[in-house]
Amino acid sequence: MSSAVLPDLGTEILVPVCALIGIGFALVQWILVSNVKVAPGCRDAASSGGKNGYSDYLIEEEEGLNDHGVVLKCAEIQNAISEGATSFLFTEYQYVGVFMVIFAILIFVFLGSVEGFSTKSQPCSYDQSRTCKPALATAAFSTVSFLLGGFTSLLSGFLGMKIATYANARTTLEARKGVGKAFITAFRSGAVMGFLLAANGLLVLFIAINVFKLYYGDDWGGLFEAITGYGLGGSSMALFGRVGGGIYTKAADVGADLVGKVERNIPEDDPRNPAVIADNVGDNVGDIAGMGSDLFGSYAESSCAALVVASISSFGINHELTAMLYPLLISSVGILVCLITTLFATDFFEIKDVKEIEPSLKKQLIISTVLMTVGIAIVSFIALPSSFTIYDFGSQKLVKNWQLFLCVAVGLWAGLVIGFVTEYYTSNAYSPVQDVADSCRTGAATNVIFGLALGYKSVIIPIFAIAVSIFVSFSLGAMYGIAVAALGMLSTIATGLAIDAYGPISDNAGGIAEMAGMSHRIRERTDALDAAGNTTAAIGKGFAIGSAALVSLALFGAFVSRASITTVDVLTPKVFIGLIVGAMLPYWFSAMTMKSVGSAALKMVEEVRRQFNTIPGLMEGTTKPDYATCVKISTDASIKEMIPPGALVMLTPLVVGIIFGVETLSGVLAGSLVSGVQIAISASNTGGAWDNAKKYIEAGASEHARALGPKGSDPHKAAVIGDTIGDPLKDTSGPSLNILIKLMAVESLVFAPFFATHGGLIFKIF
Repeated sequence: MSSAVLPDLGTEILVPVCALIGIGFALVQWILVSNVKVAPGCRDAASSGGKNGYSDYLIEEEEGLNDHGVVLKCAEIQNAISEGATSFLFTEYQYVGVFMVIFAILIFVFLGSVEGFSTKSQPCSYDQSRTCKPALATAAFSTVSFLLGGFTSLLSGFLGMKIATYANARTTLEARKGVGKAFITAFRSGAVMGFLLAANGLLVLFIAINVFKLYYGDDWGGLFEAITGYGLGGSSMALFGRVGGGIYTKAADVGADLVGKVERNIPEDDPRNPAVIADNVGDNVGDIAGMGSDLFGSYAESSCAALVVASISSFGINHELTAMLYPLLISSVGILVCLITTLFATDFFEIKDVKEIEPSLKKQLIISTVLMTVGIAIVSFIALPSSFTIYDFGSQKLVKNWQLFLCVAVGLWAGLVIGFVTEYYTSNAYSPVQDVADSCRTGAATNVIFGLALGYKSVIIPIFAIAVSIFVSFSLGAMYGIAVAALGMLSTIATGLAIDAYGPISDNAGGIAEMAGMSHRIRERTDALDAAGNTTAAIGKGFAIGSAALVSLALFGAFVSRASITTVDVLTPKVFIGLIVGAMLPYWFSAMTMKSVGSAALKMVEEVRRQFNTIPGLMEGTTKPDYATCVKISTDASIKEMIPPGALVMLTPLVVGIIFGVETLSGVLAGSLVSGVQIAISASNTGGAWDNAKKYIEAGASEHARALGPKGSDPHKAAVIGDTIGDPLKDTSGPSLNILIKLMAVESLVFAPFFATHGGLIFKIF
């Protein structure tokens, strides 16, 4: 077998350099966004004439010439949203921090007890004639990597939230210059988050591997077993971020819509609505912070799954560093590809019309996928030997480098297919959403029926895309092939996050425009940005769910190997009971999260109604509502309600593994994967379709849409009800389910040695 073209030193340089380039590019985008002023001032002659008009003070523009009051109002609203989001995240992180410490202790105790807390070296898993580091070392280093992954996940979410709350008012103010300027500001802000998250995740993982290597030396099997804790930490925090943030945002959104839009017939984000600040805060803590932690978790887990399998393949056995770090090289090239792709949206082409927004975002996906295919081919040629062996359930499978290229490429293109199918079913430019909007003519019931049918139908093509990618990648590269296929789907994560984060930023921008009393023309521009953002957010969720399916399967394969299971036979009672219970878990989890949103929304609706009924002058706009009480309701409810669903996911693998053993647990993982993916896709797309059906009616861009409107008409009210039902589906239950299937799989992988040694108590007793 030949060696890789790229030397080990080249890999050691290339990975951190690409990560630092990503961080540097994010900072450049941040500076460009910062040049948009949210404080009135005089024009500085020295700074005039900058590209895209960023150096011009906005108060001199066409809308609201020299209107200092509008700028100050936008700044005031931005500060309120930022303070609310920061306060919530700090409160949430206090609870999550306690969980991290407790769970870290569990990891150390459980894994350390596998060999009775022995400090003696053990026979290596890949070569029994050699000795490797003790199980106690794996316990300690797994604990450290868990804390590291959790901290990085929290940091990713927090940075994303700060960037979004920094950019929302700037996007609003830039909308006065035109939709193109507002689009660039929102997209650049999303790019800051995308590149920071992708680069930080890569850099921290690379540093952790090199630091751990100082202790482990040639024991790469033990080293990469310990690294799996990184993925567990990332996903654990993502679960609480997604669930807690999702409950927060939807409680506020449902309360604001049901009372404000349906009962009081006032516009969305009207400053008279007491829940309006909580609603805008929720967009940031749920759709930005939660989503950032979610996609970081996917990246960390897919990398860890690939590294674990590689460590017991020829890469790890022969200590081929460059080939071993192939997953990190894919991510490194992905940062460079996404950097070039971003310039197409911000510098090479300029948005001049509302109709160009969505096509521009779609081009980002296409350009990044095409360029990444070339990048993967180059990396596969220079980083992999021409032939090598991959661990395949107890044997070593001979694989060529071009076969691994195909594995990554099929995952990459499957992601694009899922993205475009998601767009077709959730964008109001196509017939499915228009049909849902048309069904509102006969009331909310038919709207709900059409929306549910759309969601169920939208599952078909993504599942076939995932199935094809699984078949191809497994046939060519066994479980390692599936792991790198998941990485292929996530290789353009910086671009995916940029277009995903763009949506909530645009949504907030529209809310600020409404609250600041800006003209209808400005609101139309921000609504156009927001409508495109709803679709891109749905595409982002599609990517997250699709990659979660592949990641979970790769982690499942790694778990089966690490737990020394030769076959998983669904006809045996041990496995089948796990299979059927596992398939039930996503329904149980969805029920808990949906009810949590309902309970929190109930309190919010009652509070908003109370304020409208008891505060004199509120409807007339002469008195300000009590925003703080609504923010507190959302915060308290989300913190309280996120604990039971989180406990369900975190405790299930522990309970099943300890009481019933690894075979039953393998059934639970398979069952939750199969049913969880279907429900997640359906819920996300149904909610997205209902949201954009409402926006289709509100925009009135076509004769058909105008016939259903205007705002306040019966069809519009039916659309608002559908949107309200869909909110917890698309922003709480749906996105959280992909974390459920990933988290249970990676947790099982981390605890696999303990379950294999001490698990199955009930079968040992009887």
